[in-house]
Amino acid sequence: MISVQNLSKLYGTFPALRGVSFEVPTGQVLGFLGPNGAGKSTTMKILTGYLYASGGSANVDGIDVEKNPVEVRRRVGYLPETNPLYADMRVDDYLRFVGEIRGVKGRDLRAAMDRVIASCGLQKVVKKGISELSKGYRQRVGLAQAMIHDPQILILDEPTSGLDPNQIVEIRDLIRSLGANRTVVLSTHYLQEVEATCDRILIVSGGQLVADGTHRQLCDMLPTRKVVVEIAGSADDVATKLQSAFPGARVEKLVTDPAIASFRVEQDAGAAGDMRGTVADLASKNSWKVLGMRQEGSLEDVFRHLTYDKGAAAAQGAA
Repeated sequence: MISVQNLSKLYGTFPALRGVSFEVPTGQVLGFLGPNGAGKSTTMKILTGYLYASGGSANVDGIDVEKNPVEVRRRVGYLPETNPLYADMRVDDYLRFVGEIRGVKGRDLRAAMDRVIASCGLQKVVKKGISELSKGYRQRVGLAQAMIHDPQILILDEPTSGLDPNQIVEIRDLIRSLGANRTVVLSTHYLQEVEATCDRILIVSGGQLVADGTHRQLCDMLPTRKVVVEIAGSADDVATKLQSAFPGARVEKLVTDPAIASFRVEQDAGAAGDMRGTVADLASKNSWKVLGMRQEGSLEDVFRHLTYDKGAAAAQGAA
């Protein structure tokens, strides 16, 4: 478990973190998002004992990071944004070296190496020099070193950077499986990866926490809600009836297929009720053959809504 209370960090007079608080229980994969310079990497470095906080507290597995950073490091697996590799070493020698530093020895070390080599898909390159590897394979080696001592807490900063789509899916599945009985904090700029992997999402901007919740809860923070409905055949009166069902909403016809009437309905988030239920009732009443219906509003929309304007405002204030 991770517990952060009122965490702050100053670089000179610049406040990189300003009163950030959150908790992450065991068995949860947390997505940690924010624009560049928002304070993500600073928070991770404090949690892993690489930086001291200027104020507040951070506890990892019940241990105060500032008072006992060595014990915290024993319990944490960390993949920083800059991969900590020795390019002149072979993959197997490097993993053995890291394992020994972590206190894993003998048969336990051999078993640990076999485990992370298989988990991270390193079988084909295990005897190669790290300098010979592609960026994707180097990233896998970095993830393997974070896992070599089988930690209960994993902190991963951009773990899929440089991987191809197939590799991303493999690492994503691995992170999900690791999160079943560990605490995992994942920072990335790939928002689709967060949507597919994380149980909960934190967003920081300007050194402050601006959102905390599930993907659905964060999407509910958007100022408007949107539903797209596709109806078979010609439906000349669909727009009129949709508009009547949603007074004040914006009803937009989408040009997709002449045989399909497709519309987007957008209304203020404060409007009562589930839009999909209203559309379904309307379709049943008018005998419309609904081919598809989906809510719109992505994590990208939420991210921009919560961080773009805030960043612009901060820039204006500093000018």
